[in-house]
Amino acid sequence: SLGIEYDGSNFSGWEIQPRVETVQYCVEAALSQVADEPVKTVCAGRTDAGVHAHGQVVHFDTHAVRTRRSWVLGANSKLARSVSVIWARDVSDDFHARFSAQARYYRYVILNRLVRPAVLDRRVTWECRALDVALMQEAANYLIGEHDFSSYRAVSCQARNPVRTIHRLEVTRRHELITIDVVANAFLHHMVRNIAGVLMAIGMGKRAPQWSHEVLEARDRNLGGVTAPAHGLYLESVKYPERFGIPSLLPPPVVW
Repeated sequence: SLGIEYDGSNFSGWEIQPRVETVQYCVEAALSQVADEPVKTVCAGRTDAGVHAHGQVVHFDTHAVRTRRSWVLGANSKLARSVSVIWARDVSDDFHARFSAQARYYRYVILNRLVRPAVLDRRVTWECRALDVALMQEAANYLIGEHDFSSYRAVSCQARNPVRTIHRLEVTRRHELITIDVVANAFLHHMVRNIAGVLMAIGMGKRAPQWSHEVLEARDRNLGGVTAPAHGLYLESVKYPERFGIPSLLPPPVVW
Protein backbone atom coordinates (compact mmCIF):
# COMPACT_ATOMS: atom_id res chain seq x y z
CA SER A 1 0.00 0.00 0.00
CA LEU A 2 1.16 3.54 -0.76
CA GLY A 3 0.27 7.02 0.44
CA ILE A 4 0.26 9.55 -2.38
CA GLU A 5 -0.10 13.31 -2.67
CA TYR A 6 -0.68 15.21 -5.88
CA ASP A 7 -1.53 18.55 -7.39
CA GLY A 8 -4.51 17.70 -9.56
CA SER A 9 -4.48 20.97 -11.53
CA ASN A 10 -3.17 19.44 -14.76
CA PHE A 11 -4.80 16.02 -14.45
CA SER A 12 -8.17 14.79 -15.69
CA GLY A 13 -8.81 13.14 -12.34
CA TRP A 14 -7.46 9.97 -10.73
CA GLU A 15 -8.99 7.25 -12.89
CA ILE A 16 -7.41 6.13 -16.15
CA GLN A 17 -9.27 7.48 -19.20
CA PRO A 18 -8.40 7.34 -22.91
CA ARG A 19 -6.40 10.19 -24.45
CA VAL A 20 -6.06 12.29 -21.28
CA GLU A 21 -3.49 12.54 -18.49
CA THR A 22 -4.60 10.99 -15.19
CA VAL A 23 -2.92 10.43 -11.84
CA GLN A 24 -3.56 6.69 -11.89
CA TYR A 25 -1.86 6.28 -15.27
CA CYS A 26 1.24 8.13 -14.05
CA VAL A 27 1.42 6.20 -10.78
CA GLU A 28 0.99 2.80 -12.44
CA ALA A 29 3.58 3.61 -15.10
CA ALA A 30 6.11 4.56 -12.42
CA LEU A 31 5.38 1.52 -10.23
CA SER A 32 5.57 -0.81 -13.22
CA GLN A 33 9.10 0.40 -13.91
CA VAL A 34 10.12 -0.11 -10.27
CA ALA A 35 8.54 -3.58 -10.17
CA ASP A 36 9.74 -4.52 -13.67
CA GLU A 37 6.25 -5.89 -14.32
CA PRO A 38 2.78 -4.39 -14.97
CA VAL A 39 1.19 -2.91 -11.82
CA LYS A 40 -2.49 -2.06 -11.39
CA THR A 41 -3.62 0.07 -8.45
CA VAL A 42 -6.84 0.45 -6.47
CA CYS A 43 -7.39 3.79 -4.71
CA ALA A 44 -9.36 4.91 -1.66
CA GLY A 45 -11.15 7.70 -3.52
CA ARG A 46 -11.37 8.47 -7.25
CA THR A 47 -10.84 12.22 -7.31
CA ASP A 48 -12.20 14.35 -10.16
CA ALA A 49 -10.32 16.54 -12.63
CA GLY A 50 -8.60 19.40 -10.82
CA VAL A 51 -8.98 17.87 -7.33
CA HIS A 52 -5.85 17.50 -5.19
CA ALA A 53 -4.76 15.01 -2.54
CA HIS A 54 -2.49 15.02 0.47
CA GLY A 55 -3.48 11.56 1.64
CA GLN A 56 -4.63 9.34 -1.21
CA VAL A 57 -4.13 5.63 -0.41
CA VAL A 58 -3.68 2.85 -2.97
CA HIS A 59 -2.97 -0.85 -2.89
CA PHE A 60 -1.54 -3.15 -5.54
CA ASP A 61 -0.36 -6.73 -5.93
CA THR A 62 3.09 -7.56 -7.25
CA HIS A 63 5.61 -10.40 -7.40
CA ALA A 64 8.45 -7.89 -7.08
CA VAL A 65 10.32 -7.75 -3.79
CA ARG A 66 11.44 -4.22 -2.89
CA THR A 67 12.06 -2.37 0.35
CA ARG A 68 9.64 0.36 1.41
CA ARG A 69 12.35 2.91 0.71
CA SER A 70 12.84 1.53 -2.79
CA TRP A 71 9.13 1.74 -3.60
CA VAL A 72 8.97 5.37 -2.43
CA LEU A 73 12.21 6.68 -3.93
CA GLY A 74 12.00 4.52 -7.04
CA ALA A 75 8.47 5.61 -7.88
CA ASN A 76 9.22 9.27 -7.20
CA SER A 77 12.22 9.18 -9.52
CA LYS A 78 9.82 8.22 -12.34
CA LEU A 79 6.92 10.53 -11.44
CA ALA A 80 6.22 14.10 -12.47
CA ARG A 81 6.90 16.66 -9.72
CA SER A 82 3.16 17.16 -9.24
CA VAL A 83 2.82 13.59 -7.86
CA SER A 84 4.73 12.14 -4.92
CA VAL A 85 4.65 8.83 -3.06
CA ILE A 86 4.88 9.70 0.65
CA TRP A 87 5.04 6.28 2.30
CA ALA A 88 4.88 2.54 1.57
CA ARG A 89 3.56 -0.31 3.71
CA ASP A 90 3.27 -4.07 3.31
CA VAL A 91 -0.36 -5.02 3.94
CA SER A 92 -2.23 -8.29 4.41
CA ASP A 93 -4.27 -9.86 1.61
CA ASP A 94 -7.54 -8.74 3.20
CA PHE A 95 -6.64 -5.05 2.94
CA HIS A 96 -8.52 -3.05 0.31
CA ALA A 97 -7.80 0.64 -0.20
CA ARG A 98 -11.45 1.44 -0.86
CA PHE A 99 -13.52 -1.14 1.00
CA SER A 100 -11.39 -1.32 4.16
CA ALA A 101 -11.68 2.43 4.75
CA GLN A 102 -13.64 3.49 7.83
CA ALA A 103 -13.69 7.23 7.12
CA ARG A 104 -12.45 9.78 4.63
CA TYR A 105 -11.44 13.37 5.31
CA TYR A 106 -11.78 16.07 2.67
CA ARG A 107 -10.91 19.76 2.98
CA TYR A 108 -12.34 22.51 0.80
CA VAL A 109 -10.29 25.73 0.71
CA ILE A 110 -11.67 29.16 -0.18
CA LEU A 111 -9.66 32.33 -0.62
CA ASN A 112 -12.09 35.04 0.49
CA ARG A 113 -10.74 38.43 -0.61
CA LEU A 114 -11.44 41.12 -3.16
CA VAL A 115 -8.62 40.29 -5.58
CA ARG A 116 -7.89 37.03 -7.36
CA PRO A 117 -4.98 34.78 -6.32
CA ALA A 118 -1.73 34.34 -8.23
CA VAL A 119 0.40 31.89 -6.23
CA LEU A 120 -2.66 29.92 -5.10
CA ASP A 121 -4.39 29.93 -8.46
CA ARG A 122 -5.92 26.48 -9.16
CA ARG A 123 -5.15 25.43 -5.56
CA VAL A 124 -8.02 27.30 -3.89
CA THR A 125 -11.46 28.54 -4.83
CA TRP A 126 -11.56 32.33 -5.01
CA GLU A 127 -14.63 34.17 -3.75
CA CYS A 128 -14.51 37.98 -3.79
CA ARG A 129 -17.78 38.47 -1.90
CA ALA A 130 -17.56 38.43 1.90
CA LEU A 131 -18.50 35.10 3.48
CA ASP A 132 -19.98 34.84 7.00
CA VAL A 133 -18.36 31.78 8.57
CA ALA A 134 -20.81 31.70 11.50
CA LEU A 135 -23.76 31.37 9.11
CA MET A 136 -21.92 28.70 7.14
CA GLN A 137 -21.27 26.68 10.29
CA GLU A 138 -24.88 27.01 11.39
CA ALA A 139 -25.93 25.63 8.00
CA ALA A 140 -23.29 22.87 8.15
CA ASN A 141 -24.66 21.58 11.46
CA TYR A 142 -27.87 20.44 9.75
CA LEU A 143 -25.87 18.02 7.60
CA ILE A 144 -24.01 16.19 10.37
CA GLY A 145 -25.15 12.62 10.98
CA GLU A 146 -26.69 9.93 8.78
CA HIS A 147 -28.83 11.28 5.95
CA ASP A 148 -30.01 10.64 2.42
CA PHE A 149 -27.72 13.01 0.48
CA SER A 150 -29.49 12.72 -2.89
CA SER A 151 -29.68 16.53 -3.13
CA TYR A 152 -25.93 16.79 -2.59
CA ARG A 153 -24.71 14.34 -5.20
CA ALA A 154 -24.08 14.69 -8.90
CA VAL A 155 -26.92 13.82 -11.25
CA SER A 156 -24.57 11.28 -12.86
CA CYS A 157 -23.68 9.64 -9.51
CA GLN A 158 -23.97 5.86 -9.84
CA ALA A 159 -23.96 4.94 -6.14
CA ARG A 160 -26.86 2.61 -5.37
CA ASN A 161 -27.42 3.99 -1.87
CA PRO A 162 -27.44 7.79 -1.29
CA VAL A 163 -27.26 7.43 2.50
CA ARG A 164 -23.98 8.58 4.06
CA THR A 165 -22.86 9.54 7.56
CA ILE A 166 -21.02 12.81 8.12
CA HIS A 167 -19.10 12.60 11.39
CA ARG A 168 -17.73 16.15 11.33
CA LEU A 169 -18.37 19.24 9.23
CA GLU A 170 -16.51 22.33 10.37
CA VAL A 171 -16.06 25.75 8.79
CA THR A 172 -13.17 27.91 9.98
CA ARG A 173 -11.47 31.11 8.91
CA ARG A 174 -7.82 32.03 9.20
CA HIS A 175 -7.35 35.53 7.84
CA GLU A 176 -8.37 35.36 4.15
CA LEU A 177 -8.58 31.56 3.98
CA ILE A 178 -11.76 29.67 4.83
CA THR A 179 -11.64 25.89 5.16
CA ILE A 180 -14.51 23.42 5.17
CA ASP A 181 -13.41 20.16 6.80
CA VAL A 182 -15.63 17.13 6.19
CA VAL A 183 -15.18 13.67 7.69
CA ALA A 184 -17.62 10.93 6.64
CA ASN A 185 -17.78 7.18 6.26
CA ALA A 186 -17.93 7.67 2.48
CA PHE A 187 -18.88 10.29 -0.10
CA LEU A 188 -21.12 10.48 -3.15
CA HIS A 189 -19.93 11.96 -6.45
CA HIS A 190 -19.51 15.76 -6.07
CA MET A 191 -20.91 15.56 -2.52
CA VAL A 192 -18.28 17.80 -0.90
CA ARG A 193 -18.32 20.33 -3.74
CA ASN A 194 -22.12 20.51 -3.62
CA ILE A 195 -22.05 21.01 0.14
CA ALA A 196 -19.46 23.75 -0.32
CA GLY A 197 -21.64 25.43 -2.95
CA VAL A 198 -24.63 25.52 -0.61
CA LEU A 199 -22.58 26.76 2.34
CA MET A 200 -20.98 29.51 0.24
CA ALA A 201 -24.38 30.74 -0.97
CA ILE A 202 -25.51 30.92 2.65
CA GLY A 203 -22.28 32.63 3.69
CA MET A 204 -22.94 35.34 1.07
CA GLY A 205 -26.38 35.97 2.54
CA LYS A 206 -28.26 34.64 -0.49
CA ARG A 207 -30.06 32.09 1.67
CA ALA A 208 -30.81 31.49 5.35
CA PRO A 209 -28.83 28.75 7.16
CA GLN A 210 -31.92 26.52 7.27
CA TRP A 211 -31.73 26.24 3.47
CA SER A 212 -29.07 23.52 3.78
CA HIS A 213 -31.63 21.41 5.65
CA GLU A 214 -34.40 22.18 3.18
CA VAL A 215 -32.16 21.05 0.33
CA LEU A 216 -31.27 17.88 2.24
CA GLU A 217 -34.91 17.00 2.93
CA ALA A 218 -35.97 17.62 -0.68
CA ARG A 219 -33.75 14.79 -1.95
CA ASP A 220 -33.63 16.55 -5.32
CA ARG A 221 -30.32 17.64 -6.86
CA ASN A 222 -32.08 20.33 -8.92
CA LEU A 223 -32.71 22.29 -5.71
CA GLY A 224 -29.11 22.05 -4.51
CA GLY A 225 -27.55 25.11 -6.10
CA VAL A 226 -24.13 25.47 -7.67
CA THR A 227 -21.38 22.84 -7.55
CA ALA A 228 -18.28 24.55 -6.14
CA PRO A 229 -15.12 24.45 -8.33
CA ALA A 230 -12.88 21.38 -8.18
CA HIS A 231 -9.59 23.16 -7.50
CA GLY A 232 -10.51 24.03 -3.90
CA LEU A 233 -10.90 20.37 -2.92
CA TYR A 234 -8.30 18.14 -1.24
CA LEU A 235 -8.47 14.49 -0.17
CA GLU A 236 -6.63 14.90 3.11
CA SER A 237 -6.67 11.50 4.77
CA VAL A 238 -8.28 8.05 4.88
CA LYS A 239 -8.83 6.14 8.13
CA TYR A 240 -8.44 2.36 8.36
CA PRO A 241 -8.58 -0.17 11.19
CA GLU A 242 -5.38 0.07 13.26
CA ARG A 243 -4.38 -3.51 12.47
CA PHE A 244 -3.41 -2.48 8.92
CA GLY A 245 -0.87 0.08 10.16
CA ILE A 246 -1.91 2.74 7.64
CA PRO A 247 -0.97 6.33 8.64
CA SER A 248 -4.02 8.53 9.12
CA LEU A 249 -4.48 12.15 10.12
CA LEU A 250 -7.98 13.41 10.87
CA PRO A 251 -8.47 17.13 11.61
CA PRO A 252 -8.20 18.31 15.23
CA PRO A 253 -11.49 19.40 16.83
CA VAL A 254 -12.34 23.08 16.53
CA VAL A 255 -12.76 24.95 19.81
CA TRP A 256 -15.55 27.47 19.45
